[in-house]
Amino acid sequence: MTPPLVHVLATDHPARSPRARLVRDLVDRLARNGVTAEVDDPDRHAHDLSVPEPLADLYVLTSGTPTALSLAGALDAVGARIVNPYPVAAACRDKIVQTRTLAAAGVPVPQSWLVTDPIQVAPHLADGPLIVKDPRGSRGRGLHVLHEQAGLADLDQEPWLVMRYHPPEGPDLKLYRIGEEVFCVERPFPARTLRETRGRLVTVSAEVEAIVRRCGDAFGIEVYGVDVERHEGRLWVVDMSAFPGFTGVPEAGRRIADVVTERLHDDVSRVPRARVTAVTP
Repeated sequence: MTPPLVHVLATDHPARSPRARLVRDLVDRLARNGVTAEVDDPDRHAHDLSVPEPLADLYVLTSGTPTALSLAGALDAVGARIVNPYPVAAACRDKIVQTRTLAAAGVPVPQSWLVTDPIQVAPHLADGPLIVKDPRGSRGRGLHVLHEQAGLADLDQEPWLVMRYHPPEGPDLKLYRIGEEVFCVERPFPARTLRETRGRLVTVSAEVEAIVRRCGDAFGIEVYGVDVERHEGRLWVVDMSAFPGFTGVPEAGRRIADVVTERLHDDVSRVPRARVTAVTP
């Protein structure tokens, strides 16, 4: 019998980078599980959009580039099975859609606003500082913490996500879920060294685990990452990624491969559909 085929959609990173190691470990473990895995960087070659059916039994979307997301959308349109599904990956990439989805699910997210002109939220500065985010920014890019109206006026008029800013107390909590397992890595922000990026694996409290699982339930997925901050005894979810680097998680590639293998062997009729079914491009 021909072994199942998985295409891993991954951006080509330097061989010694954590992301490249994660992809290698994922592919190696899939091979041990009897799965043929091929790595494809969506940005490196042309893709024939006239092919009427998926070329692989399952795709693993690890890249968040615009090309990768568009390709995942094209594959989704012809019925491809993807971990994580295209609608979820696109929703998580757009912090506005992500925030609204999490808030609707009862996840503790800061009070948030969508604006085109940041000056529109100037009255809310009376209640404390705000953080302005590029809806598609990542790794801290496009963040502005503002305490007064002058800073709002300096920003361009384009879509922004504005959140109530709760200054974090202590290191950031990077939470990762792989299948039924949840991991917590403490990490300073911004992380300036490789050691700081790896962070420190700590015990997951029951409160944190419940929040993380609620995030996944909101989107119907079980492989993802969540950023949590602590402020005055409360926990706030400030970001979510459909496929983070899982830095600091022991044997993350192996664990993800085992989840992917389970998805391959699931009866398609029994696999729960992602709860996000439409997003704004």
